[in-house]
Amino acid sequence: GVRLRATVVEFGPVLFSKMLGLNETQSGIMSVIFKYCEDRDLPLLDLADLKKVIQYLTNEGKEEIEDEYGRISTASTAAILRKIVELEQQGAELFFGEPSFEVEDLLRQNEEGRGIVSIIRLTDIQDRPKLFSTFMLQLLAEVYATFPEEGDLEKPKLVIFIDEAHLIFEDATDALLDQIEVIVKLIRSKGVGVFFVTQNPADIPEDVLGQLGMKIQHALRAFTAKERRAIKLASENYPLTDFYDVPQLLTELGIGEALVTALNEKGIPTPLVHTMLRAPQSRMDVLTEREIDEIVAQSDLVPVYNREIDRDSAYEILSEKIELAREEEHRRKLEEQMERGRKASSRRRRREKSTIEKVMDSTTTRQIGRTLARELARGLLGALGISSSRRRRRRRR
Repeated sequence: GVRLRATVVEFGPVLFSKMLGLNETQSGIMSVIFKYCEDRDLPLLDLADLKKVIQYLTNEGKEEIEDEYGRISTASTAAILRKIVELEQQGAELFFGEPSFEVEDLLRQNEEGRGIVSIIRLTDIQDRPKLFSTFMLQLLAEVYATFPEEGDLEKPKLVIFIDEAHLIFEDATDALLDQIEVIVKLIRSKGVGVFFVTQNPADIPEDVLGQLGMKIQHALRAFTAKERRAIKLASENYPLTDFYDVPQLLTELGIGEALVTALNEKGIPTPLVHTMLRAPQSRMDVLTEREIDEIVAQSDLVPVYNREIDRDSAYEILSEKIELAREEEHRRKLEEQMERGRKASSRRRRREKSTIEKVMDSTTTRQIGRTLARELARGLLGALGISSSRRRRRRRR
């Protein structure tokens, strides 16, 4: 179908750390990495960008980040990289990137003005619980951040049903649970309703469960003492009633039956009601691949999202920066070698000059010089017809 994508930066450090299963120290490092990229205008679009930034900050950019953000443990960054590789093996690299999904497309209508039901089809989610849960949380956060304030609408303009909702809350940190609670509490002012679909109310944290105005409870079966205690505890999530024995009734509900409570026009929970639900007016079966292909082919979203966008991001920017740094280092080393060569050549010339000077200053050299001068003088006098012996006799006289 239509490919859904999101960028790494849209997830943010908290959700992304949760998806990777990072500990507190590693989550702190992830926050520093996101902050560094924000300050340096390095777009984090896909997993390749994030890996490149981590590798850069533990090698060429180590001093740069330590000066401003503090020391980062290489052991922690290595653990984060291993977690990212593990996520890639689950096929996550196909999810991260551009174009990212625009949540406004969930509000599309057909030619008759009727809303369109959008189904996010996630296969084998039991093998990718972290990816599924983090994606759904990111989707809720994006809806909350994008949609305008609507106030108290008569009916919501968008309703989101999250199946297998227990996967969202498994191993969630306190910070993440607080974020979920805030989103669920405030998102109704955006004209959005959220249904968490799960087998047992105990799968939903109490703080989140307390924010849900409408509750539809189907049958719960108890085969052990622990399950009976869980049913009794679940019955306490509903308004008090003298008309029903709620724990007993929960175990006796049949197919299509449910206990329902909602909020009235004053925001007060309505009394609990045992009712029959209308059966879905659709085929209760899985669509074939051919049927899915036919539906997808008619969608006007296919040409928008089923394309690749590969603009310059953190990977390309840092790769260019590293390459320039390497070229500069190579040029510096060449200059150093040339300078060493010039100094060596200068030293050789000085040594040669020093040797000649020493030779000229020696006694033998001085004697050779005097003999050479005497011979030159004798030759000159001979050329003038004056012998050296005559000059000596005249001096004796």
